[in-house]
Amino acid sequence: MFLDCDFDEKIIDTHCHLDHQAYFGYLDEMLKHAFASGVDKIIIPGADINDLPRAREIAHAYENVYFACGVHPYDIDDFNLDVLKEFINDKKCVAVGECGLDYYRLKSDDLHIKNKQKEIFIAQIELAIEYKKPLIVHVRDANEDSFWILKKYAKDLQGGVLHCFNASELLLELANSGFYFGIGGVLTFKNAKKLVEILPKIPKDKLVLETDGPYLTPEPHRGKVNDPILTHFVVQKIATLLNLSKNEVIKLTNFNANRLFFQGI
Repeated sequence: MFLDCDFDEKIIDTHCHLDHQAYFGYLDEMLKHAFASGVDKIIIPGADINDLPRAREIAHAYENVYFACGVHPYDIDDFNLDVLKEFINDKKCVAVGECGLDYYRLKSDDLHIKNKQKEIFIAQIELAIEYKKPLIVHVRDANEDSFWILKKYAKDLQGGVLHCFNASELLLELANSGFYFGIGGVLTFKNAKKLVEILPKIPKDKLVLETDGPYLTPEPHRGKVNDPILTHFVVQKIATLLNLSKNEVIKLTNFNANRLFFQGI
């Protein structure tokens, strides 16, 4: 059973892994309900380069689904710039990523892996600059290195989004360099005190919504497969914290997402 919503506005989900196996078997049913009940557009981020053909196929099967081409830092062993270039000019490809740095599983002396992550992150930044695409950025336990890399290249980028923004005060400074901040189900978690505190500091013109589905399902559905329609629980939380109506939150995040990803489409 899917959630029904009665909001006047429909959300743009800037980050949902519709190509993930968790959606196999019911993707069509889920998407038809989502678009009928409260979702406007969805972007499938690139993660594993081997999944890009499926992401592109899904994007072409649904008018309001788009994709990005990129390689997650966990999947850098399969990184291939030539393959990414095969996808980037597709009319449904709106960004490069998700790419970035993730040191969560690494030890402090795993310098070779960290350096390889940085090398491949920079290669994808340069790809975004070359093809004039915005960047979808993944950062986990790597705030300082990510900040200085993004700061260096920001002036040449067509903007970008810090996916699943981790409430870093340092990364928040990138708002002045054309970066947006993806807010999803984590905001509804009981242990999200830092994100709750920093949310009002994020410029409203730099907020976008995301699910990161099938992961990070918001309360009260935590533990289940995430669904773009469940982003409405994130909308409710943002509205409460910023003293806005739910429709105001959707309008401003839609405006921001359209400006970042869909100009000229």
